[in-house]
Amino acid sequence: RVVDVVDVEGLVSAVRELVAIPSWDGNETPAQELMARWMGDLGLDVDLWEIDLEAVARHPAYSAEIPRPRALGLVGTLPGAGGGRSLILNGHVDVVPPGDPDLWTHPPFEAVVHGGRLFGRGALDMKGPLCAALFALRALRDSGVTLQGDVFLESVVGEEDGGMGTLATVLRGYRAEGAVVMEPTGLAVAPALAGALNFRVHVPGKAAHGAVRTEGVSAIAKFVPVYEAVMALEAHRSRELAGDPLFAFYDLPFPISVGTIRGGDWASSVPDHLAFEGRLGVAPGEDLGEARRALEAAVARVAEGDSWLRAHPPRVEWWGGQFEPARVSPDHPLVVAVCGAARSVLGRGPVVAGMPYGADMGLLVNHGSTPTLLFGPGDIRVAHRPDEYVEVGELAAASRALAVAAMRFCGVAAGG
Repeated sequence: RVVDVVDVEGLVSAVRELVAIPSWDGNETPAQELMARWMGDLGLDVDLWEIDLEAVARHPAYSAEIPRPRALGLVGTLPGAGGGRSLILNGHVDVVPPGDPDLWTHPPFEAVVHGGRLFGRGALDMKGPLCAALFALRALRDSGVTLQGDVFLESVVGEEDGGMGTLATVLRGYRAEGAVVMEPTGLAVAPALAGALNFRVHVPGKAAHGAVRTEGVSAIAKFVPVYEAVMALEAHRSRELAGDPLFAFYDLPFPISVGTIRGGDWASSVPDHLAFEGRLGVAPGEDLGEARRALEAAVARVAEGDSWLRAHPPRVEWWGGQFEPARVSPDHPLVVAVCGAARSVLGRGPVVAGMPYGADMGLLVNHGSTPTLLFGPGDIRVAHRPDEYVEVGELAAASRALAVAAMRFCGVAAGG
């Protein structure tokens, strides 16, 4: 009955309306206010609050890249009748920048539906999955089902740059016996998540006129052996961390990726500075301090072998998003419930695999004491790029599976 009443047309309409709000670069408040209104219309107990940004920033797990003058926390509660397990459904309204709009087939904030796909920035990551959870709760209400345990729908900000919004919900006291973060997993059930630590390395040089370049030291030339050392570390770590069956689907589950390089000031000058930024993939169970020290040591070793860098060592800086890895047992009742719900809705058993990207699961597990998994529609490979999309069929399937999973994990009250 619950599966049959999921309002797919209404779900798509809601995603399109939410995608139309350009909630990037810290501008998440209008999206949160819309989600709060929808939660209220559904009859949830709505907790909408001004996040104390200074207090959250003092927490050891805090990280962020975007300065925000204000931010709203939002949790809608569907109260249970009692006697069942509680469940958190967590999703974020912030999105990454749209990039060059000319690279999009459709404007990034117009949310066009074409060929069974819903296009738009955030349609996949993750306004679509967040709305799927909202409409799962709507289906429970419309079908007259009363759960035994409470369900908390968390609509958070700041996920893309470090997870500040989810950390704020943890600090506000929200805990549960299980949580599902609706990141795009292709409807796979993910009881394990890799970590991702942003880093920046400053490589010094010595300025000179380009006409007498041998009198200077090019920071660009000195970057090359440092980069090679970082890539050698990646190869070493891939061998050391191999063997986890949940990550056997990936050629390189814990990569080190350099994403930006900036250096020099003038074409005819020898560059005296260069900085490159990247992310260090971290395995579940790996000590974050040891992972950081491994990168720092690789940079230090290459500097020791170069006379200039030995006297002017590169500086490693940890900044921005610091996503913690996490894992729950594949036998946990939450994993069993979500796998069973997905099987019932899809007609086949879901893939069970770890996810290689950073997400808020680590905050919920490590700081919220809440066993958590990832489960959501869509392929992460089409996120963070032009023409981001989610399949409408997967969106609907996710909503149905989340509703069934809530029933099985929280329990259904007698007569409900």
